[in-house]
Amino acid sequence: MSDQLETISDYYKKVKDGKVTIFETDDFVAGTSHFNITMRKYCSSRSPYSRRDYYRVSLIIGKGKFQYGNQTITIESPSLFFPSLNIPYSWECEDVIQEGYTCLFNQEFFSGNSELQFFKKTSLFKEWSSPLVVLTEEQTELATLYFDQIYRINNSSYPFRCNSIKSNLVSVLHLALENRMEDVSMNNLPANVRLYRMFDELLNKQFPLDSPTYPLELKTASDFADHLHVHVNHLNSSVKSVTNLTTTQIIKERILEESKNLLKYTNWDIAEVGYTLGFEQPSHFNNFFKKHTDHSPLQFKKTLII
Repeated sequence: MSDQLETISDYYKKVKDGKVTIFETDDFVAGTSHFNITMRKYCSSRSPYSRRDYYRVSLIIGKGKFQYGNQTITIESPSLFFPSLNIPYSWECEDVIQEGYTCLFNQEFFSGNSELQFFKKTSLFKEWSSPLVVLTEEQTELATLYFDQIYRINNSSYPFRCNSIKSNLVSVLHLALENRMEDVSMNNLPANVRLYRMFDELLNKQFPLDSPTYPLELKTASDFADHLHVHVNHLNSSVKSVTNLTTTQIIKERILEESKNLLKYTNWDIAEVGYTLGFEQPSHFNNFFKKHTDHSPLQFKKTLII
């Protein structure tokens, strides 16, 4: 498995160095919500095998193949592609003519909308599920309509374009889920992947947090191991084998993500946010947040651009 990680900045630099104008990139600032979309007729014939730190949602019309982790996935019919952030992949065109669209967006964009948050509790973007949804002719027409709208709005000056983009993206994701009601059976998964899936579902069921009256219950790897009735070392090794991340890293990333949401979208004071996330002292939350963002919660709240 590749250890390389391509960031949005890396991708934009690669596109710029290749002198191919695909995305308008001047507005990208790390740490802020970011979304972009391009037509796939401009895509390169090959892409490098690596993980990405950003989400992609593609409507693929045209033959080709993905090397996705240890799998080779051939595309012969119109399909939606939803790769996991933790699985490296590459793409190779087998048709000169490629149609459709590719969207890319970061964690801040994904986390900034309650409707999008819902999809973290589903099989989309998960390591244990297929990244591909093959579409019928009718579904292809519908998906194309949604992507056409996203592309048009993204290139407009409409002041509420972010809301409109998210609404259409939600429709694309729901279209994918319609074909996913037969999610991979637990019994068909390897033991390590099965345990990781149970951990992932348990983690994401806790969010979003609605009130300081009901603070986060499961906060550590040991909490999750106890709830899943396994030894913490077994949980840690299973999670690491699937994601290349430790259980603690994943929990902390999810808590950090939720902390930003609570600071952005609630009127709770900083002590309430910290307490709801499981920090007994405001100073503990302050130190945690500053360590991972280089800003205190108060600085983040004051300088926030929504």
